[in-house]
Amino acid sequence: MTVTPLISIITINYNSLKVTCEFLESTKRLQYDNFEIIVIDNASQEDPTEVISSRFPEVNLIVNSKNLGFTGGNNTGMAIAKGDYFFIVNNDTEVTDNLLDELLKPFHKDASIGVVSPKIKYFAHPNIIQYAGFTEINPITGRNKTIGDKENDQGQHDTPGYTSYAHGAAMFLKKEVVEKTGMFADIFFLYYEELDWSARIQRAGFRIYYQPSAVIYHKESISVGKTSTLKTYYLTRNRILFMRRNIDGVYKLIWPLFLILFSIPKNSIQFFVSGKLDHLQAFWKAVIWNLQHLKSGAKISLFNNINK
Repeated sequence: MTVTPLISIITINYNSLKVTCEFLESTKRLQYDNFEIIVIDNASQEDPTEVISSRFPEVNLIVNSKNLGFTGGNNTGMAIAKGDYFFIVNNDTEVTDNLLDELLKPFHKDASIGVVSPKIKYFAHPNIIQYAGFTEINPITGRNKTIGDKENDQGQHDTPGYTSYAHGAAMFLKKEVVEKTGMFADIFFLYYEELDWSARIQRAGFRIYYQPSAVIYHKESISVGKTSTLKTYYLTRNRILFMRRNIDGVYKLIWPLFLILFSIPKNSIQFFVSGKLDHLQAFWKAVIWNLQHLKSGAKISLFNNINK
């Protein structure tokens, strides 16, 4: 009899109980049968305990006393997870029946693989791709591209292979990765955290893999829509923070020049001309935060370790 490894499915609920329940309902269709589910509630306004415990008694629910963000919430889940593999997955996704089976396959073929991400498609547009891998972050601009995003799925991204970064909406990793590299860096809170972790994981000798035969559907809108000031703040703050923590060599001198001479003036002018003064304020708040955290923010060692 073949023993199947235990998989810990970890997701976060934050003021989205209905969506979380839809995700949990979707896990009932999984063919793989050896998994636990951990839901971390990040101090939602509505306590989800009664609803989740009655509808999904098998779920291990942890209710945080404050919002720990994407990083802290998932770290809380990983700290108590019992699995041989951890599946960090957004609550606004729905799984497919063979998802876990397909995510496991690359690990059996290549011991150097530390993390696998599935093909991610838009839930409302099930034949449109959101993620089929990431390009590497440009060491000058701090930006990269999502492979396949908004493309009609015609099989053009059905070749599995190594990729630069895992996607935070669906990261499947072996426990050994966490034991050797630690968890998400709490300092990010939101955005760029999976890119930073992916970079650190690869420096530890592991590889990131894209598995197109594993498919998950994400309820994120296909349209860009209005960007919140919170998103402007954290994207700006954490893009700079990522560069400080992960860019080396000659680029360590070049990217700050690009930031000062091009990126900051361009964004400031765009926000001002468009009348988005609240976004301008959020942008500059993010820049100033990095100046105030020049020492602590750039330390690569700033992460939680599962053994602590």
